[in-house]
Amino acid sequence: MRRLGAVLATLVLAACTTPSATDEQPATSPTPSTTSAPSEAPTTTDPESPTSWGPTTGEVEEARDLVSRWTPEQLAGGVIVGRFHGTDPSVPADMVRDLHLAGVSVTGANVADEAQVRSMTAGLSAAAAEDGRTFPPVIGVDQEGGYVSHLRGVATEFPHFQSAGLALQQDRAVGRRATREAAVWTGLELRELGFTWVFAPVADVTIGAADPTIGARSPSLDPGVAADAIDAAVRGYDAAGIVSTTKHFPGHGTATSDSHDTLPVVDATLDQLREHDLPPFEAAVTAGAPAVMLSHLDLTSIAPGVPASIAPEVYDLLRDDLGFEGVAITDSLGMGALGGQRMPAVRALAAGADLLLMPVDTHETHRLVSRAISSGEVSRDRAEEAAARVVAAQLWQQRVAEDRPVPDDVAARAQVAADALESAAY
Repeated sequence: MRRLGAVLATLVLAACTTPSATDEQPATSPTPSTTSAPSEAPTTTDPESPTSWGPTTGEVEEARDLVSRWTPEQLAGGVIVGRFHGTDPSVPADMVRDLHLAGVSVTGANVADEAQVRSMTAGLSAAAAEDGRTFPPVIGVDQEGGYVSHLRGVATEFPHFQSAGLALQQDRAVGRRATREAAVWTGLELRELGFTWVFAPVADVTIGAADPTIGARSPSLDPGVAADAIDAAVRGYDAAGIVSTTKHFPGHGTATSDSHDTLPVVDATLDQLREHDLPPFEAAVTAGAPAVMLSHLDLTSIAPGVPASIAPEVYDLLRDDLGFEGVAITDSLGMGALGGQRMPAVRALAAGADLLLMPVDTHETHRLVSRAISSGEVSRDRAEEAAARVVAAQLWQQRVAEDRPVPDDVAARAQVAADALESAAY
């Protein structure tokens, strides 16, 4: 704790140029006007008014109008975040341009060094522009902190997210600030490298040693502490102008097998899920989360035998029970939990997913989704709804990023924030 005072003092000095200095308010959209219209005037929607998840209502309408003119091939691409192999920047750029992909996910296997990462992200942005888009593509990465950090050696190394929960338990005010600042500077550093999405924070409430997948990626074993950490992190990412992805709905922390390898069975009742697993996701929605990732879990009380990511009932839980209006994205469609499932991408889109993450074969998945939209297996309305949410999120990201430039000393400040979170925790 001796280092904590000095580190936090440095953060306080930096806070005057942090994108948002208010811990308790989401930094997603302009505050709507408080001027009251005459009672007899017709009610109209102000296009500058914010939605619950970031974009303005005007940006949502702009996105809907745009995708209404897309071909099935464009719609299919607009709901896919592809995977690629190797480190050649031209490979993902060609995919984004030729298949009209929403974007790609960058993994550690795609990273050589900082110069290559910058070339890759710049090439992806150029490819989207060549495809006629005036908004940025989804350029996402798992950069949670700790051992799930795919930009190791390129970006600042933050401690695992368990540190946020530990910091909150030490001192709630200090912990919230340290957690939020870690998210702010993670997001700003990623933006400086050319990324527009981060696949974080992890909202799963772990059960400890019996949890083989999440562990220290979880903020806490306590749902309340985890909810507090998620609230602070989402607000921090929002303030940085990067699209965060709260994961893995409705909670992977109680699963005792790894969905990378097999389909975990979770026998919790709906009441148990509401008490233990859902509070951090509810906090994310309240904080203005722009995206939520769906897990690959067999939830026997909701959709027995069906992975959550392709189960309509689980999307209904997210939309209807939690009131989430943003982008619903699947976990990677190349994971073992979906092994043997027929056309999981098409089924996920039909079930309610807006983005299909990292299918095994991006080209073949694009062909199958295009065909499903053309044939009506997936209705055009469903495809447009999904694609419009993605476009609206990217319009929001573009606007906020333009309003909040990345400071020249972002790497130094990111290191200060990483040190502060670790000090607050330990």
